[in-house]
Order: sequence, then C-alpha cells, then structure tokens
Amino acid sequence: MIGRLTGTLLEKNPPQILVDAGGVGYELEVPMSTFYGLPATGSRVSLHTHLAIREDGHFLYGFASEEERGAFRQLLKVSGIGARTALAVLSGLSVNDLAQAVALQEAGRLVKIPGIGKKTAERLLLELRDKLGKALPQVAGARLAATAGGALDAKSDVLNALLALGYNEKEALGAMKGLAEDVGVSDGIRQALKVLSKA
Repeated sequence: MIGRLTGTLLEKNPPQILVDAGGVGYELEVPMSTFYGLPATGSRVSLHTHLAIREDGHFLYGFASEEERGAFRQLLKVSGIGARTALAVLSGLSVNDLAQAVALQEAGRLVKIPGIGKKTAERLLLELRDKLGKALPQVAGARLAATAGGALDAKSDVLNALLALGYNEKEALGAMKGLAEDVGVSDGIRQALKVLSKA
C-alpha cells in the first residue's frame, strides 16, 4: 500500500497531478482543497495517499492532510459513493465543514455539491453520523484554538452541539444562559446538558 508520496511536482491538470518520486512519475487525483494548496510545478511536494485497486486499473489519490484522507476513506465506505463523488465532496467542503454538516444533519450543504442529490446527501449524513459526527467537538475545539475571539466561537459551538443532539434552539439557548463568558466547548456542553436534564 502506498501511504505517502514525496517528490517533484511535474504537472497540474485538475483534478490530476503528476509527481516524480525516485524517477517514477505517479499520477494522482486530488480534491480541489488539496489542489489549491499545491506549490508551483518543479517544487517538492509531500502527500498522504490512498491506493485503490479495481478491475480497470490502479488509482492513486493524494491529500494534503491525514484528516482529508481519513474523510475520503469514510466517504468510500458509504454505499453508492465512489472515489469521484468522494473527491467532489471534499472539493466542495472542508473536512471541518463536512463534520459539522454531518453532526447537524444539514443535507442542504451537501446537495450544493455537483453529483450529490437529496437521497445521496441523506444517505451520507446517516452513514457518516457515527463516524464523522464524533469529530465535531475536536473540530470545534481546533477552530476555537485557532481563533482569537474564543468566547463567541465557544458559545456557537456549544449551541451547534446541543442542536445536533436534538434540542431545539429555544431549549439550547435557555440552557446556555448561565454559562461563563470564557467557558470551553466541552465544559459548556456538559453544563448545558446538566441544566437540560433538570428541566
């Protein structure tokens, strides 16, 4: 299994790129999120890869991050989703956005992606819920750490998590009234759930 590829970027023809590694030219297909972050041709590049072996050939897919490759592999496990559709999803949504769409069960964000109809979007949300949905607290936490205006972000992440758990907006906002300004995401969720369990 080829898990990582480092070499010289020879060609960029979206969604395909050509990387020379040790004198061998590897053709890889990449999502647009990875493509936009590629250096100029002639530069060194290092990508996480996924090798798919099918009857009609061997196909190599490249990703800028481990998270992106992980999301791609989870998408492939969904019935009726092939590599091309999985790449389209990752080209249309970042891993964070996908995890959030899954956690909040937002089919509307998925149907905007070419090739994803309402039924496919609903199947994706259903089958990924237990796999990618769990990534939401980490995603929220990472986004929080990366943003300066932490408190506001934390509150919106707590609200999103409560909505994802099935509470309506009024209940969620009511439970959040007593939260401290500088509360962390996981603490905020825990405290809000305590309030909701007493209601």
